[in-house]
Amino acid sequence: MGRHGPGWIREPPVALLPMAPDRTSGDLPDLLRRYVRQETMDPLRSLGRFLGLGIAGSLMIGAGVVLVAVGALRLLQDWSALSGSWSWVPYLVVAMALSTIAVLAGKRISVSSSPGEGAGR
Repeated sequence: MGRHGPGWIREPPVALLPMAPDRTSGDLPDLLRRYVRQETMDPLRSLGRFLGLGIAGSLMIGAGVVLVAVGALRLLQDWSALSGSWSWVPYLVVAMALSTIAVLAGKRISVSSSPGEGAGR
């Protein structure tokens, strides 16, 4: 309640204010262009960057896992206890290790992407 009594509005709502004389009606297309860029193009650009980095990272991790698996296989093959009739054991060990990694990664992906889960997982 101001000094002019209840119901008195000091400034009219923004919708009732006249346009400034230096503004033209050409502002609407510019405003729409900026709005479309802000609400569609920028989020899509961010999504593209996110996906690009995610794909690059997953390819690098995959290549690293393959190289470590081949190294482990070569290490186990050079072990003299696993020669002759036991030569299949290094392949089984590496296959089991890769399967375990794949299962753990799959569980981690399904847990973190389920709806309603917080970011704390």
